[in-house]
Amino acid sequence: MDGTVLVADDDRTIRTVLTQALTRAGCKVHATASLVTLMRWVEEGKGDLVISDVMMPDGNGLEALPRIAQERPGLPVIVISAQNTIMTAIQAAEADAYDYLPKPFDLPDLMKRAQKALEQKRRVTPVVVKTAEGLTSDKGDLPLVGRTAAMQELYRLVARVMNADLSVLIVGESGTGKSLIARAIHDFSDRRSLPFIVAQAGDLQGADGPAALLARAKGGSLVFDEVGDYDDDTQARIVRMLDALPDPAPRIMATTQADLSALMEAGRFRQDLFYRLGGVTLTVPSLRERVEDIPLLADHFLIRAERDGLGTRRFTNDALQLVRAYSWPGNVRQLENTIRRLTVTSPEDEITRAEVEFVLGNQPAIEPLRQGGEGEKLSASIGRHLRRYFDLHGGNLPPPGLYDRILKEMEAPLLEIALDATGGNQARCADLLGINRNTLRKKITDLDIQVTRRRKLM
Repeated sequence: MDGTVLVADDDRTIRTVLTQALTRAGCKVHATASLVTLMRWVEEGKGDLVISDVMMPDGNGLEALPRIAQERPGLPVIVISAQNTIMTAIQAAEADAYDYLPKPFDLPDLMKRAQKALEQKRRVTPVVVKTAEGLTSDKGDLPLVGRTAAMQELYRLVARVMNADLSVLIVGESGTGKSLIARAIHDFSDRRSLPFIVAQAGDLQGADGPAALLARAKGGSLVFDEVGDYDDDTQARIVRMLDALPDPAPRIMATTQADLSALMEAGRFRQDLFYRLGGVTLTVPSLRERVEDIPLLADHFLIRAERDGLGTRRFTNDALQLVRAYSWPGNVRQLENTIRRLTVTSPEDEITRAEVEFVLGNQPAIEPLRQGGEGEKLSASIGRHLRRYFDLHGGNLPPPGLYDRILKEMEAPLLEIALDATGGNQARCADLLGINRNTLRKKITDLDIQVTRRRKLM
C-alpha cells in the first residue's frame, strides 16, 4: 500500500491504531482530532486518502465533504461513524463519500477498503453535492438502526438506489421495517417534496382505481403494499397501469413478505409483474439474522419511550440477555411493542428478567435465536439465493462462466466467516473447514483475504 492518508478522529485510540496499521502497510499518515486541521491539510494538497469520523469537536465530517470535493476533486474519503443509522449511510452517499463504515469497525476490512481507495483512479466529474443539512428533517428519527453487516449493506443499497430511475421491490418478514425502507427512499430522494402514496389491493378496484392512484401519486412515490397477497385481477390491473404510466411518472415500489419466486412457480404471481416491480430488490433482514443489533434497537426504543413520556427505564444484564435470546417472530415491530409495554408496566427504573419473562409469556414461545432456520437445509437456503440471482436477469440468462463465478463468490465469504469464527487462527480454521492448512494459506493469498486477528474498535 502506497500513499499518504489523512486520519481525523477525536478518539486517540482510533488515531493511534489506524496510524500504526497504515504505517506498517507502507503509508505515510497525518492524524488529527480537529476538522479544521484536516481541512488545512486538504487545502495544502496533502493526502491521497481521507479517513474521517463524523462527529468531531469542531464540526461534522459529513458536512466537510462538499468542501473537500471542491478543493480536491477525486480525493477519496472513507467515513467512519458511531451513528449506525440509515441516515448516516444516506448522508455519506449523498455527499459523495468513497465509502462508509460503522463503528465498531473491522480493522482488516478498513485496511482493505483503504488500499482499494488508494489504488483506484477515480474519474472525476463535477457534480453538485448535497450537504448533510439538506437531509436532516423532521422525519430523521427512523428506527432503522443497526451495525451488523446485513443492515449496513442494506443502508448502502438504499443510498445507491435512492434517485435511480428503477422500480424497487422490498422483501422481508412481517415487522422487519419494509415500509420504513420505502419511506426512507422517498424522504431522502429528489422526490421528497412530492406525494408518498401506499396502495392496498382495494385501491385498484373499479374502472377508475388505477387512474385515481396515479393522480394522487403524481410524480412522487407509489408503493404497492404486500403485493404478494394481490389476486390475479389486481395483478393484471397493475401490469396495465405500469405499461401506461403518465409523464412525470411516480417512483414505483412494492413490499412483500411472500416468496414471489415460489408464488410464480405455483402460478399465483405473474412473471410480467414480477419483472416490472423488481428493478432492484432490497432484502430487509429479520432479527434472527442480526442478533447483535437487538441491544442497539432496545436502547433506541427505550429512549423513544422516554421521549414519549412513558418513563425512564433500563434493562438489567439478565433481562437484556433474555431479550437478545428471544426468537422475535414479529421482528422489530414486536420488539418495539414489547419494550413500550415493559416501560409502562415496570414499577422500577430497571426492567428485570422476571418482568421480561412475564410479558413474553403471552407471546410465541421463547427459543434461542441461533436456532432460527434449523428446519431448512443449507442447500435450500442457497437455492433461494441462486433463484433470486437468475430472476434478477429477467428473461435473460446470466453471463457465461456462472459455475466458476458462483463457487468463487461463495468461497471468499466462507473463508472470511470461518476465520472470524476462529479468531484468525489458521490451524483451527483449516480444521473447521476440513482442508489442509497449506491449502487454506494458498486460498487466503489467492482471494486476498486478511488473516490478522479480528479486532473491533469503538
